[in-house]
Amino acid sequence: MRRWESSTPPWPHPDLQSALTRLLGQTMEGLGFTAPPGRESGGQGFPSAWATTGKGLATVPAQSAATIQPASVGGNFAAVTRAHRSLYWSVSPAALYPTVIAHAELGCVLLAETAGRTRQSVASSLSETWLLAGRIQFFDVRESDEADETWLRGLQAAREAEDHLLGAATLAHMAFVPGWKGLRDAAAQRMVAARTYARRGDSPGLFLAWLDAVEAECETRAGNTRTALNLIGHGEGVLTAGDERPMPEWFDWFSAPRLAAFKGNTQLRAGHLPQARATLSAALDQLPQAEEKQRSVVLADLAAVEAAAGAPVEACQYAVRALDQLKRTWYATGMDRVREARQALVAHQHEQCVRDLDERLYDWSTTVSALAR
Repeated sequence: MRRWESSTPPWPHPDLQSALTRLLGQTMEGLGFTAPPGRESGGQGFPSAWATTGKGLATVPAQSAATIQPASVGGNFAAVTRAHRSLYWSVSPAALYPTVIAHAELGCVLLAETAGRTRQSVASSLSETWLLAGRIQFFDVRESDEADETWLRGLQAAREAEDHLLGAATLAHMAFVPGWKGLRDAAAQRMVAARTYARRGDSPGLFLAWLDAVEAECETRAGNTRTALNLIGHGEGVLTAGDERPMPEWFDWFSAPRLAAFKGNTQLRAGHLPQARATLSAALDQLPQAEEKQRSVVLADLAAVEAAAGAPVEACQYAVRALDQLKRTWYATGMDRVREARQALVAHQHEQCVRDLDERLYDWSTTVSALAR
């Protein structure tokens, strides 16, 4: 503070800009600061580098100090965020992703033009939008490094919104990035942070069970299936306890059948084939019809179970059903699981059922779709 009490105060760090403008209700220029070239504050001191075009960082133009949006802008921005969340389950990621990113860019601009509770509302919706954009990048098109950067922006926005639960959800998603690479320590560090934020947010039981499932997935990919099954068992106990507290609207990607899907995959990787078959079959029966993306994953895992059990005909039947599902709703994670199941059928690749599967797996539409994404 003493360094700033001069006729030419130095330009503060972006975090400090945000705190000063939020507390004092003026732009950085209005407070007497002069931005270095190319470092304009963007009106309310919100770091302009948070905006993105999806390919790289972009600068949000500086806004006039007089540009303050009405309180209704928070609800309007949130309504579009909710629509995108619903569209995710059925709309092609190639079609939805540019719209979600454009919405995030708008949110960055609105943060520079709002204050108080309206700004907090916009920040919350923006955090959710970045979370969704990262989910598309990671799960739908397999761009894990880009997703990590996107989720970091979501974490920054959650901080602006002072939303601990959104912060916990974002950090847990970020654990997937090293976790899927088998980097257990890095994933565990992010999960510790996620659980810390979850405690601050007084998380309901369903959210805590999801954290168990995420950590179990990371442990499974690191080869620690026993630890993973213990975590899933804990998550099942949490759900059995019956915490009736409501979840936020944006938490729409987890349920008891999805926990079963996590468990079945871990049992498969642990070599517990009869248990995996029973768990995955039950999960498939319990999944709502609308959860088409998750259905492709479970079908592919069932194909892998039958392949490991030496039943190529049954494996191919499940794999073809998964491909039928992927043709309706593309999901890169589902296709990855189908390819894993096909790899497990190498010993049977001269059998007619496997050749028929290859005809489907490498037809024009499937091949071009997979390579284009």
